[in-house]
Amino acid sequence: MELIVSTVKGLTENLLQKQTTDYDQVIEKLFSEVSGLEDFPKIPNPQLEECAIQLWNWAVTKNVGTTISKNLKAKVRHVACSLLYCCEPENPTEGVIRKQILMASKTGRTWLDCKNPQMADNFLRLAVKSLETLYAQLTSRRDGAADITSSKGDVEKDLLRILSCQAESALIQGNNHDAVVYMQRCKDMLQRLPKDTAYLSIMCYNFGIDTYNLKKFEESTFWLSQSYEIGKMNVKYAPGSEVQAKVLRLLASIYLEWDCQRFQEKALNAVSLANKEFTSASGLYLKIRILVRCGASDDHIRAGLNEMLESKVSLEVCLSTVKLLMSEDREVLAFDYLKRVCQHFESSPDLGTALVLHIELLLQKGTELLAKQKIEDIITGHYTGKQLTPQALTRLHVMLWDKASKHFEAKNYSEALQWYNYSLSFFKAGQTEPNSAKLQRNRASCFLMLKQLEKAKEAIKEAERCDPGSIFTQFSVYKIAVQENNVEKAVEAVNAMGRLSKSPSASEDGLLVSENAASNLLSLAAQIALENEQQETAMKALGSLCENSKDESQVLTALRCLVRLVLSTIEKSREEMRNVDMEVLLPYLKMALQKVSHQSRLTAEKRTEEANWFRKIAWNSALQCESCPDRMRDFFVLSYQLSQLCPPDRTLLMGQKTCLLMATAASLELCRKSPHSGQTEDLTQALEHIQICWEVWKTLKASGSFPKDPTDTLLLLYEFEARAKLNDPKVETVLESVLELEHVETKVLETIAALAMEPPAHYPLLCKKALRVALSLHRKQPQADLARCRKCVHSLIKLSLPSGVSEVEARVLEEVWDYYEEALSVIAAAPDDFPEMETLWLLTRAWNTGVLLYSLAQYPEAERWCGLAMSFIRHLGSLQESYETKMSGLYTEILDRLDRAKKNLIMEE
Repeated sequence: MELIVSTVKGLTENLLQKQTTDYDQVIEKLFSEVSGLEDFPKIPNPQLEECAIQLWNWAVTKNVGTTISKNLKAKVRHVACSLLYCCEPENPTEGVIRKQILMASKTGRTWLDCKNPQMADNFLRLAVKSLETLYAQLTSRRDGAADITSSKGDVEKDLLRILSCQAESALIQGNNHDAVVYMQRCKDMLQRLPKDTAYLSIMCYNFGIDTYNLKKFEESTFWLSQSYEIGKMNVKYAPGSEVQAKVLRLLASIYLEWDCQRFQEKALNAVSLANKEFTSASGLYLKIRILVRCGASDDHIRAGLNEMLESKVSLEVCLSTVKLLMSEDREVLAFDYLKRVCQHFESSPDLGTALVLHIELLLQKGTELLAKQKIEDIITGHYTGKQLTPQALTRLHVMLWDKASKHFEAKNYSEALQWYNYSLSFFKAGQTEPNSAKLQRNRASCFLMLKQLEKAKEAIKEAERCDPGSIFTQFSVYKIAVQENNVEKAVEAVNAMGRLSKSPSASEDGLLVSENAASNLLSLAAQIALENEQQETAMKALGSLCENSKDESQVLTALRCLVRLVLSTIEKSREEMRNVDMEVLLPYLKMALQKVSHQSRLTAEKRTEEANWFRKIAWNSALQCESCPDRMRDFFVLSYQLSQLCPPDRTLLMGQKTCLLMATAASLELCRKSPHSGQTEDLTQALEHIQICWEVWKTLKASGSFPKDPTDTLLLLYEFEARAKLNDPKVETVLESVLELEHVETKVLETIAALAMEPPAHYPLLCKKALRVALSLHRKQPQADLARCRKCVHSLIKLSLPSGVSEVEARVLEEVWDYYEEALSVIAAAPDDFPEMETLWLLTRAWNTGVLLYSLAQYPEAERWCGLAMSFIRHLGSLQESYETKMSGLYTEILDRLDRAKKNLIMEE
């Protein structure tokens, strides 16, 4: 016990320190320490008692504001009260007992406020026990009878409060029977404590509300009845007639909700009593509601309605009653009562609200003709000093527009226009506001459907005056332009809509026009143009949508439509115009690539579907651009880039490879056709495509065998050409890679030879190397292609002995001599098939070489080469005789000169 005393004292001192802020932990420790005190015998301890008083007072000071939570306050009081009872002496004084009663009752109340009735019950029982002890002490006294009576009265008053708390606790725990018992004891005490009448009445009313919220209708009606009965027990101290009426109205409402047929009489009695206690609009309205729900006769209801008018309830309540009657299919009563209400409030400035409701009900009933008459009466009144309030007028406009809209949807355009015109009647001439602009646009739509273009244009002109910055107005201008087939005006409107869609602006109903709504208008504009067979206008609208919409899914749909429209134009256009139209298609496909790439909201399946669709379009478009290499390349590159957005498989990779090969071929073809300033960039891009294609090709080869696929050869050919034209030193490495191929075709080597010398490339050594290998391969064939052998030899000789040289190296002469021998062997293999002019060319080139050597005093070599030239004469056909005669004389002359030159040389030596 001493340990507990020490601990409690230390914790109390800690809590009482002003600088302490960590209340929660200290309070929880205190609460834990005193939880087991009930098991200890009661021993008076001044220190514990002092702690109890200090803790209680501390909790009282914290009761103001929200320094600590309700739950913590309850725990502090719990600790203080427990400590006080723990220190209770064997014969406590009246002062101690009164402290116990105060602390126990308030602790119980605090636990109730924390919705912890179990904790509350313990302290409420302690409070009752202490009260009984106090009462016993007071009755045992023999002196001061007056003081005793006063003290006993205080005890009874405290007991009533505690019993009412016990009733509340029982009710919270769902024990209605115990709650009733406790409350009955309280009622019995009211004869001696009349001033607590209002307190008990209000408590029963609260019990009624609590049980009603739990849908315990029987218990709720009991407690509300108790509340009313207690209030009647002592009128002087009752809550007041207004509160009593409130109790009865709730009681009637619960009977109505519980079972209106079964408790019809009780509900009516309750509401009638309520209205006698205190007449109120809500009570009168409730009575009508009960009568209607219970199926009372028209006469009974009419009597209730009369009572309502006689009681001077507000117009708002009367109109709510009219709506109630209409909702319960009491139309005759509703219209009759509404007529009387209008007469009753004829001089009220709010009469317009009733008139508008009358129109609303007539429209609900379907009596449009009568409604129109009422509207026309209101319009007349509007211009004769009987204007509606702004709220009523707004409500009327809403009804008129709603009616017009329904007629428009039903394609009753004349009727729709009439309802819009009714609305227009309330606008002043020249009035400028967004609603006026919207109304004029709606009227214009009706005129358009009625084919009254001039009137539609007038209405839109007025709309532009009222709200020039509205995208909806521009949309209406667009619709009229389409109707008139005015492409220029329609395009102007589309451009304006595009500009307005970029920045959200206030719409006619005061809300912001979302970017999505603006895009939807552009989409609708395209649809309207297509329906009117105005393809050019539709494409402008779709183009504007693509530029301005941030809804990427919508843009993709628009791009699909645009692509289809362009393709249909291409199909219909003349051949010379197709390239122009294909150029229009390219930016749309580029935009599609960008949108599909960055569309985060697309599912994987949808992304693949979109990418595949545009990829195929790009592929097919490329195939139609044979006469335009740059465009063909761009389409193939786009097709490849779109394919990268799809899941890779063998077929897709084959397509990527083909795209890259075709794009590279197109770039090279472009450079061949017309060398241009951007050629270096084109060739560099071609190399990039080649490198990517190598990677794709490696992946493909890893997936299977491709025995006859020419991709390796093509890639090397393209790379050789690009590097040669870029004067890239790596070109020699490429040739080596070609020669290392498993099966090198002679045609490939001949192509490389040609590319090596095609301007701006100039690689004669590489060219000769390729030609020599090609010639060697030709000769190894079982049946050599002599024509191609001849061409190789021709090229080798031409490269080695270019025209116009002034000297020739001996090494080169030997090399060319070998080529001539190769030529002679080709001629010998098929003398009849060797072209005569080619023989003449070989002869001439050999003879000129001999003459050159002669001029350089290289006489033996000169004689050799001239002799070689003479050997070709016999292979000439029709030219043999004339050349033999001419060449023989020249040859003899040269031989003579050679002999003389040799003799002179000997003599000089």
